[in-house]
Amino acid sequence: MNKAVLYIHGKGGNAEEAAHYQPIFRNADVVGLDYTAQSPWEAKKEFPILFDSIGRNYPSIVVIANSIGAYFAMNALSDKQIEKAYFISPVVDMEKLIADMMLWAHVTEDELRIQQEIQTAFGETLSWPYLCYVREHPVTWPIPTHILYGEKDNLTSYETISKFANQIRATLTVMEEEEHWFHTEKQMKFLDAWIERFI
Repeated sequence: MNKAVLYIHGKGGNAEEAAHYQPIFRNADVVGLDYTAQSPWEAKKEFPILFDSIGRNYPSIVVIANSIGAYFAMNALSDKQIEKAYFISPVVDMEKLIADMMLWAHVTEDELRIQQEIQTAFGETLSWPYLCYVREHPVTWPIPTHILYGEKDNLTSYETISKFANQIRATLTVMEEEEHWFHTEKQMKFLDAWIERFI
């Protein structure tokens, strides 16, 4: 095989999810990125090393990235030789997402700066260093990209995803009535057809 498909999972996911995509990419090796990074600065260190160790065996690499995995990829791999990317429910504006979570948790920016970290009732930890990093490192993504988005995604608004897609000249496919996490049989069927349309 002279082509690899690199799958980058989202929060709570794992590299084994890559196996789902092998039947779609019959003429490529599909590899799950087995990463441990929990922050964009950790991904910035870890992802290029993992990418290079896989990529040196293939002249062509396609990336499939899910949710925060897409954000980490944009933060860490924008200068790599990637043929194209498929983003599933990507987090594309992390600063806005953090601001939204602060609103949901009734936390002000001053409170976060003073406390540095605040645990929320909905299970996320708000972090001042994380917010500062995101502001200081805006993502740039020059790779040809296709985006799949659920109409009722609770993490990213349609306005945000649409603006981002326009900025990077990506195609944007919206699945009506669906949410952030693509996992049901119906959703995965739609997802597979979406990928096949752009292969």
